[in-house]
Amino acid sequence: MKKFKIASAVMISVMVVSLFAGCGSSNNSSSSSKSKVNSLQRVKDSGKLTIGLDDSYPPMEFRDDNNNLVGFDIDLGNALAKKLGVKLEVTTTDFNGILLALKSGKFDAIISALSMTEERKKEIDFVGPYIDGGQIIVTRKGDDSIKTKDDLKGKILAAQLGSTGEQAAMKIQGAKEVKKYDKVTEAFHDLAIGRTNALIVDGQVGGYYTKKDSSKYKILSERLTKEPEGIGVKKEDKELKEALQKALDELKADGTLSKLSIKWFGYDIYKM
Repeated sequence: MKKFKIASAVMISVMVVSLFAGCGSSNNSSSSSKSKVNSLQRVKDSGKLTIGLDDSYPPMEFRDDNNNLVGFDIDLGNALAKKLGVKLEVTTTDFNGILLALKSGKFDAIISALSMTEERKKEIDFVGPYIDGGQIIVTRKGDDSIKTKDDLKGKILAAQLGSTGEQAAMKIQGAKEVKKYDKVTEAFHDLAIGRTNALIVDGQVGGYYTKKDSSKYKILSERLTKEPEGIGVKKEDKELKEALQKALDELKADGTLSKLSIKWFGYDIYKM
């Protein structure tokens, strides 16, 4: 009788363990199923495409007189979200930490004049390019001491912190100093009042400021770099990347990007 009770107890224990193991397997399967929801479906389920950007980089993204967020990248983000059947949601962040913010899941994509460098491609994937950008040299109007890159020797240069403009500025031989700014608006201000001698910045941004206030700034004809700019996404977000690329191609084909270029840059960069 004692042996029978022991045997029965063992059998009951095995059945209980199996039952719980089965429940655990079910939960794991459910959890695994949730994790397999692809990145595009995640965006559609949420009803929004969240993008990260630095809101002080006109004409790409900036605040207007009413503190509304406007610019080329804002219009592009809205057009892409519409193609995906969702709304656009914007998260502003310092440009210097924008890649880390994307990778930590603070937003779905970066649309912030992000140059597609080899170094960045090691960390994230890109959609695009949507602009063939590059770094230029902006000086003060009336300052004839700087005509080419070679004249920057002994000069104080400005660039936005964490940007490819900073990288290009640091490579200029003989520069006295490279001042780094969190916001490009601050860099333009210091150039205008003479705290710096030249600013290294994206071509479309320099063009915007020069057109806006030609009495303060001028652009040198020499181009320092050629840099395609794209939309940053996490490496694991393959489905979202494909959907955004398809939407971007459609916006280029139907003339939407050309219209945005004329609106914000004053000319069609897609016909150059």
